[in-house]
Amino acid sequence: MTRSNAPETAPHPALAPVRLGGLRLPNRLAVAPMTRVSATPEGVPTPDMADYYAGFARGGFGLVITEGTYTDAVFSQGYLDQPGLVSPAHVEGWRAVTDAVHAEGALMVAQLMHAGAISQGSNYRSDTAGPSALRPRGVQMPEYGGRGPWAVPREMTGEDIAQAIGGFAAAAENARAAGFDGVELHAANGYLLDQFLTDYTNLRTDEYGGSLEGRVRLVAEVLAAVRAAVGPEFAVGVRVSQTKVNDFEYRWPGGAEDAKLIFTRLAEAGATYIHVASEGRDWIETARLDGGQTITALAREISGLPVIANGNMHNVGQGARVIAEGHADLLSLGRGALANPDFPRRLADGVGLEAFDPGMLHPMACLRNARQWADSRETAESSVTPSA
Repeated sequence: MTRSNAPETAPHPALAPVRLGGLRLPNRLAVAPMTRVSATPEGVPTPDMADYYAGFARGGFGLVITEGTYTDAVFSQGYLDQPGLVSPAHVEGWRAVTDAVHAEGALMVAQLMHAGAISQGSNYRSDTAGPSALRPRGVQMPEYGGRGPWAVPREMTGEDIAQAIGGFAAAAENARAAGFDGVELHAANGYLLDQFLTDYTNLRTDEYGGSLEGRVRLVAEVLAAVRAAVGPEFAVGVRVSQTKVNDFEYRWPGGAEDAKLIFTRLAEAGATYIHVASEGRDWIETARLDGGQTITALAREISGLPVIANGNMHNVGQGARVIAEGHADLLSLGRGALANPDFPRRLADGVGLEAFDPGMLHPMACLRNARQWADSRETAESSVTPSA
């Protein structure tokens, strides 16, 4: 038998299996959480959402993380038509989604989100609440149904904080009942838990404010409460970021020292993994710390936990480098997954990628808009007359 002298191309490192706590994943590719505002007005997931999420599983993603899902019937909802994990109807709706994803061979994690001061639509309250009574920077996001400046939130009382913690724990129990394989706490991108972490949005003088040790307390307490509610085996991740939906320039003031304290507290409180978000930015832009180390590599070193990196991870070369050089264990894709829901299969087969078109998310980031965008593109392509 003759042997070919042609060089063999090594498989992309993201295609290797990995463990995420007790979860065994066939590859290191995850769908990042992306707000789609496509639930019913009551927050119940729909059949369209089941099809949407199952499509990523069918395309080969090992892990699918949901959009941010609200956790209580008080202040947590951030957008109209956002899904919840509060009522029996929510649990039933999500069960259809998890069944569809599992049937296609992927695991699924529910991202638990409390919008806090940057809530721009709620079925339950007309006012908002946050760590301090300060108007958030920037303006509401039109792609999620918002318009104009944010409201000034009321400063949360001790009772409000206890209620928020209890909501996260109850929502995690509901997620387990709905068939999810784990939950992810949304402590990133400017939402409530990140508002407490951030120096300029948290001016409290009680135990939840002041130094970073105080500002990280709520995240750690929520994580500990969720861990107590779901037990030691259920996956409980935490998503953190420096940048925010309403502040792309923010960085943790203490740099690596702040990062070390945050990652230490997350590990101590019982996290299964840490997901470092970039809020629409390239990983290389948001990951570098003073001294050259990356925030994701530091998270791995300090916490000893698996780390998910985010930010332009559909760049095949960059994703390979992130894993091969030890910056992270998994990669999460947002817009790259929207444009290529079969990204893992394309990566394995060496097939080129489709470019992301912002029209998929504008003027609204909902599934109905995405269908209309796809239909219009198909119509435009079919109307082109081939040249002779």
